[in-house]
Amino acid sequence: MSLLPDPTPQERFSTVLHATARSWRLALDARLKDLGVGQSGWLTIAILAKSKTELSQRALADQLGVEGPSVVAMLDRLEAAGLVLRAPCPTDRRVKLVHLTDAGRALFAKVRKQADAFRASVLDQVPPAELAAATALLESLRERIEEML
Repeated sequence: MSLLPDPTPQERFSTVLHATARSWRLALDARLKDLGVGQSGWLTIAILAKSKTELSQRALADQLGVEGPSVVAMLDRLEAAGLVLRAPCPTDRRVKLVHLTDAGRALFAKVRKQADAFRASVLDQVPPAELAAATALLESLRERIEEML
């Protein structure tokens, strides 16, 4: 659905892309609300859990696509809930490294289970070739956009 009377294919694509991403986040957030952490919290926990290296607050903010003060406030809440710990970097005292606690890892396991079930329920009926093509297109667009930043 478009607000424009006769949208171009490009206008329709960008409108649908934005609306779909928003709907995806809202639907997943609704599934996770009983876990006691909102979208920014579970996304932060998921990034930390999946990271192959220790992440600084700055690196975490970059991965989340938010400014430093926003991630600090999020980490304050997650730390108060016992889900993350911040520790000074051994090589640079100005840098804080973020670690999941055991409670944070347990919460991630619950988030992952719900997210996997949601993803399966939405994508089950999509033919693998269409899913691969859509994924490739979105990855290509993201790369192009990031080059423009």
